Amino acid sequence: MVLADLGRKITSALRSLSNATIINEEVLNAMLKEVCAALLEADVNIRLVKQLRENVKAAIDLEEMASGLNKRRMIQHSVFKELVKLVDPGVKAWTPTKGKNNVIMFVGLQGSGKTTTCSKLAYYYQRKGWKTCAFDQLKQNATKARIPFYGSYTEMDPVVIAAEGVEKFKGENFEIIIVDTSGRHKQEDSLFEEMLQVSNAVQPDNIVYVMDASIGQACESQAKAFKEKVDIASVIVTKLDGHAKGGGALSAVAATRSMGDIEGLIDRVNELKLDDNEELIDKLKHGQFTLRDMYEQFQNIMKMGPFGQIMGMIPGFGTDFMSKGNEQESMSRLKKLMTIMDSMNDQGNKHTHTHTVPNPSWTA
Repeated sequence: MVLADLGRKITSALRSLSNATIINEEVLNAMLKEVCAALLEADVNIRLVKQLRENVKAAIDLEEMASGLNKRRMIQHSVFKELVKLVDPGVKAWTPTKGKNNVIMFVGLQGSGKTTTCSKLAYYYQRKGWKTCAFDQLKQNATKARIPFYGSYTEMDPVVIAAEGVEKFKGENFEIIIVDTSGRHKQEDSLFEEMLQVSNAVQPDNIVYVMDASIGQACESQAKAFKEKVDIASVIVTKLDGHAKGGGALSAVAATRSMGDIEGLIDRVNELKLDDNEELIDKLKHGQFTLRDMYEQFQNIMKMGPFGQIMGMIPGFGTDFMSKGNEQESMSRLKKLMTIMDSMNDQGNKHTHTHTVPNPSWTA
């Protein structure tokens, strides 16, 4: 999983502080060297890595630090603070406003997964109850998701098509209007000029830059080039399930000073349809949770796949976080509990009260 290896290496570097008997300049430099090496290997821009090192060194003065302070904790906090700066632009994430027209414009290079991501976002908002629409480039995906789309078979100018489409959907009171722009294989002047014209024509509330996670160090320069032309407010990183190192995603967020939206485990969690399970949520609010409810949740967890694979999707954990033996033991215990529940009648599974077992010796 992307960023998992980076997370492990940074954790290992910070853990080295705990193993050191004395915290001095040598230990600090060795730890920073490991952290910086991990970031560079993950394709984080070298300028950002250098800045992180300088900021930590400036914040930590071991000679001037009071003897009563926990040096290890101070160093770890400083490193954590600088790492957060890489992905925190210090601005509030854009959120659509219910009951009004919210125009979202997507930009990016061809092959980055921009059009597919447009369809995913449109479908996401549609499931949330928003009145959503998209444009003709998304015709195939939009049709599958039953999302209204707009296009013209006579007009060739994409700027005119975009402007007409947005006006049409605004007149029909659509809340989420998604505009996809043309992509190119490289950063051509015509792409940026067309992108700027579309932006001026539709006046988007949010401009999303879609970036391929596998392009490495080029992320920073490309993101900056887009940012110089239009006011990018969000970054969506695609293709995180491949062999990409993902550090470029951090560079892109830092270059555009925008919020980063990283996909991955989200798709698996969405398969559980948690938002649709209103009955269970209502039960939990009233403090009711039966064995039958637990059984259904166990089934949902097992549908997501092996525990080790699920844990591997969480940055910093990795697929080796849970050993094969522990994974099999956990799955075995889960199946055993489900078998016990299967052997119970409906009255027992639906009971919500707790009883004291008179003779614990016979319990399974």
